[in-house]
Amino acid sequence: MSDLPVIPPGSTIGILGGGQLGRMMAMAAAQLGYRCHIYAPEDHSVAAEVSAAFTQAAYEDEAALAAFAADCDVVTYEFENVPVAPLAALGDVPLRAPARALEIAQDRLAEKDFVSELGGSPAPYFTLEDEAGLCAAIEKIGTPGILKTRRDGYDGKGQWRIKQASDADELTVPPLPLIYEGFVKFEAEFSVILVRALDGHIRFWDSAQNDHSGGILSRSTIPAGDTVLAQVPEARKLAAKVAQALDYVGVLTLEFFATADGPVFNEMAPRVHNSGHWTIEGATTSQFENHIRAICGLPLGDCGLRVPGAVMDNLIGTTAEECLPVLDDPSAHLHLYGKGEAREGRKMGHVTRLILHEETE
Repeated sequence: MSDLPVIPPGSTIGILGGGQLGRMMAMAAAQLGYRCHIYAPEDHSVAAEVSAAFTQAAYEDEAALAAFAADCDVVTYEFENVPVAPLAALGDVPLRAPARALEIAQDRLAEKDFVSELGGSPAPYFTLEDEAGLCAAIEKIGTPGILKTRRDGYDGKGQWRIKQASDADELTVPPLPLIYEGFVKFEAEFSVILVRALDGHIRFWDSAQNDHSGGILSRSTIPAGDTVLAQVPEARKLAAKVAQALDYVGVLTLEFFATADGPVFNEMAPRVHNSGHWTIEGATTSQFENHIRAICGLPLGDCGLRVPGAVMDNLIGTTAEECLPVLDDPSAHLHLYGKGEAREGRKMGHVTRLILHEETE
């Protein structure tokens, strides 16, 4: 172990956010002997169901944040849209990963500028605030393209596809900071997930090839195809630069398009990631356990595969209602998140199917 301070088992980990990522982090933390305290504004939290304590309060409530911090030895977060300014109320309690990672990830323009400065290659982009700006963006970037809100967009929300310039005439541009991105011709989408320790040591999991439906991740496959595998080394170099520049601690995810010209950066998530759920059964150490290890100053676990491969399918909306038959499959591992209403587009759980034997020709 390093000489850096360790937050020992028995301590309390504060988690900002009460969804399924927090739930799985809390379960991994409990296995290592930690208690978790969830902080979220919703009255029902699936993360709180498996945790020792729950504070229900707004993220802007600085008094509630200070009381929460007083019960915690370290604080982390499960999603990147936690408001940054109120986090000063945490005081001296360590926040891992740092607030700067949130600031950058919350603004698509800041994110793309940051990655570009580190040598990454995002899609061409143009920032705007009104209809006139959209016309200028289309003139500079061209079509097809995607208009996105700079903040608060996820799972396909806050996005409008523009196939041709005339589409802009039919679109009412919302009064928000926006960014227009040129369309990227790609062969596949993939993610790079790493974990960085307090001492700066970095480990990577195998990169999953990702399929989306309606802007929502539907499937992640390990191993990825040859096109993706050829581009993973370059993508990892960029991900490591991002982690080092942020002095990041914990699990960090960068998403990429595999193109004919190499990996094109899409976006980053300063947290554990949906495309890494397969690591719970498929890797020696899951992304959730290694995140806990990293933020507590423990040695990182091995990220290697335990099996030749895996396929993770999200259970979205009502698809979760017919999932129990998968329990008859000895290669399948079912995870339900304990959510109530199965709304359209809502992630209710996932199934990971392990590939137990190498395929032979």
